[in-house]
Amino acid sequence: MCGIIGYLGNHEATPLLLDGLKSLEYRGYDSAGIAVLDRTSGLTSTTKSESKVALLTARLQDCMPKGRLGIGHTRWATHGKPSLVNAHPHTDCGGRIVVVHNGIIENFRELRDELVSRGHIFVSETDSEVIPHLIEDASGEDLLTAVRGALKRITGAYALGIMSRDEPDLLIGARMNAPLVLGMCQDEFFLASDITAVIPHTKKVLILGEGEIVAVTPMGPEVTTLDGAPVAPKIIHVDWDVSQAQKGGFSHFMLKEIHEAPDAVANALRGRLLPDGNVNLQGCDLTDADLRGFQNVLLLGMGTSMHAALVGEHVIEDWAGIPAQAADASEFRYRRPTIGPETLTVVLTQSGETADTIVGLRQAKALGSYTMAVTNVVASTAARDSHAALYLNAGPEIGVASSKTFVSHVVNLYLLAARLASAHGRMPIERKQELSQALRELPEGLRAVLGREAEIADLARRYARFRNFLFVGRGINHAIALEGALKLKEISYVHAEGTSAGALKHGPIALLDQDFPVVAICTDGATRDKMASNVHEVAARGAPVLALVTQGEHHLDDVTTDRIEIPACDEAAVAILNTVVLQLFAYHVAVELGRDVDQPRNLAKSVTVE
Repeated sequence: MCGIIGYLGNHEATPLLLDGLKSLEYRGYDSAGIAVLDRTSGLTSTTKSESKVALLTARLQDCMPKGRLGIGHTRWATHGKPSLVNAHPHTDCGGRIVVVHNGIIENFRELRDELVSRGHIFVSETDSEVIPHLIEDASGEDLLTAVRGALKRITGAYALGIMSRDEPDLLIGARMNAPLVLGMCQDEFFLASDITAVIPHTKKVLILGEGEIVAVTPMGPEVTTLDGAPVAPKIIHVDWDVSQAQKGGFSHFMLKEIHEAPDAVANALRGRLLPDGNVNLQGCDLTDADLRGFQNVLLLGMGTSMHAALVGEHVIEDWAGIPAQAADASEFRYRRPTIGPETLTVVLTQSGETADTIVGLRQAKALGSYTMAVTNVVASTAARDSHAALYLNAGPEIGVASSKTFVSHVVNLYLLAARLASAHGRMPIERKQELSQALRELPEGLRAVLGREAEIADLARRYARFRNFLFVGRGINHAIALEGALKLKEISYVHAEGTSAGALKHGPIALLDQDFPVVAICTDGATRDKMASNVHEVAARGAPVLALVTQGEHHLDDVTTDRIEIPACDEAAVAILNTVVLQLFAYHVAVELGRDVDQPRNLAKSVTVE
């Protein structure tokens, strides 16, 4: 989500840090900063920008800090609004220890309260600032020992760049659930969250493993565990160019972001799904009594976010037992809705700036409804204008067609539905435990599906000759069918229509013939048998059928043209697995047709006009 750069070597650090930050801009960010240590004076110079790297560069133009050790950062806000004071690097009380951080510290509130009680002074709203104070507070004779002690107290995800004016020849990096690499040259070293920032200087890269720390001195790097046990460094030779590196070696940003779905799910759950199966909606101060006061839920969205809203509608009614309605935000403004304080209005917008959704949010708020934004951008308009915000924490999404943010939206709605169900006393303990287990296992299930990409790509190449598609599903998978159709038409420019399978006989079935394939979502669940009947109806009209079925199921073998098997799991989890399969299918159809996958014609990432 954020970008980290660090330098130790024989050249001036400032221009190299700025170049590194520029190479990380593609990730998306809201503020930036660098800190450079001058060994001669023993002073650290910190400069920040509340917006872009260009502004940071301009501020440094007339007085470039001197020093050959430094760290830099581009921030994607998760705790605290984008501002100069919240921008990294952060320091301890005396400005001696300097830290840049990518990730989320789950227990930062407890740590911060403890540190404040011991006299530490905080200046920002960020979770990251606890780290330099923990290092300052940790017992240890040297920086590395203090860092180890501090990190053992942290719960969450981090990639870190750390330096101290007391040890001007030492650059420390550490990672847990967030990437970090070290580029190695003859006499200089580049610490970075992304290989993009390294490969202009070297192709020799050390990949830091989970829970590992690298201590870099002019003599070279030493890798250890948090307990100090030595680790053999994992060094690779990178053959990518900068463009490929930004895409993580994938052909397109969209494919990279589809493959980031497991991490997006893990980030959505982190700190929210508690070990006992209960849910903590971070950023929302509603009590059980407050939640019981909501007698209905309104969900507003557009496009992909509207399809996520339909999933939310289904699970909120099913789990919490209260009425829920998903509505097209652009049409909501023309209604005279009967909502008020008893209505929880949830607006879904990846960017937080979708114009139609913002209008609907303000309309609902004016009618007295409590409003909650589910968005990927901290301090966006939707987040600011709502009473509460649930942040996706999915990281920047560059591809215009949403992929990982749809998955993250759905997982956040699952958590909201589970929280409502608990407050209303509608979710039995057994179901809570089942759902909790299913969500915890979801990242691994997604990796299993992504591991079958070659099979899905082969099917996509064979189906790319068709000019029309019909996607069908029932129940929760009706929304997934709509999303699958949207994804295909967005990036391949092939006509695709999504519908409930029950609506087939009410019109769409008239379209079907041997040149009009049907993608049918037939995975296990409450609608399995009904879907089987629909597939038989479709096959009888001669239409090719590509079916998504549960692994090991063969009841449709004789009537389907092709099948994609999905791992067996909870119905809520399998809907997300189905989603990623359809994203891969759409992607590979578009690639086969030679489309511009990341920037489809006529579309924009953030629709800020009505």
